[in-house]
Amino acid sequence: MTNQDTDIKFVDSWSKEDIVELYKSANWWKESYDPSAIKQLITGSFAFAVAVDPSSGKAVGMGRIISDGISDAYIQDLVVLSEHRRKGIGKQLVKALLDRCLSKGITWIGLISEPGQDGFYSSIGFKTMNNHIPMIYQSEEKNALN
Repeated sequence: MTNQDTDIKFVDSWSKEDIVELYKSANWWKESYDPSAIKQLITGSFAFAVAVDPSSGKAVGMGRIISDGISDAYIQDLVVLSEHRRKGIGKQLVKALLDRCLSKGITWIGLISEPGQDGFYSSIGFKTMNNHIPMIYQSEEKNALN
């Protein structure tokens, strides 16, 4: 399958099984998560895109945008199933997400790349934000467990 065979769709809902499979393939799914929350995850996003294999109708990739719709946006949860990688699907997803932001006048678009993926994102136009450090909040409870 090439990226010409894959449809990118912006959706308000999708099969929770497909989306859970995508999150699991990236090791982002915790067994404590409730699959019924997928609907809220999708509708709570500024935009949610799936890459659909037309022969099966199954989502083989996804990505979403977190934004207020006015000033800034963050691309998040970009993943393509391993057997569908290196076919241009990820790039197709990112470009669709960028186009959605740019069409709304949002030009500050950021993301946090997993290690080793910076080459992929820089090929699309993303640059490292020098003198900025990504950070994450860790509650005292979580810190006590570590």
